[in-house]
Amino acid sequence: MPQTENYRMITPYLVVSDAEKEMTFLKEAFGATELECHRAEDQRVMHAELQVGDSLLMLGECATQDVKKAAFYLWVPDVDASYARAVKAGGAGKSAPTDMPYGHRSGEVTDPAGNTWWIASPVKK
Repeated sequence: MPQTENYRMITPYLVVSDAEKEMTFLKEAFGATELECHRAEDQRVMHAELQVGDSLLMLGECATQDVKKAAFYLWVPDVDASYARAVKAGGAGKSAPTDMPYGHRSGEVTDPAGNTWWIASPVKK
């Protein structure tokens, strides 16, 4: 197992074309905290780790890897406020927050790198 308590058995890793832009989005949209960032000589982000709530997310720009799209289900206390903050931070709103028949209130945003974020919380009864 890894030597830090932040790592889990599976940790998402995003390969993006503009890591700086993605990190800014994650900070502004979801309150991510940058834990570490390692740069190449040309200042390109080789590897970064960000804390989003209780989860760790890794990302980087890799010359030997193609950009990969991912999808995330993000639990938040206030879907509407989080959705609005994500759109304001540069995300593209795909579907506004709606109460779903399976008991979640959720909305969908695509981040600047093309990743999908379903922002959700349980429907209050």
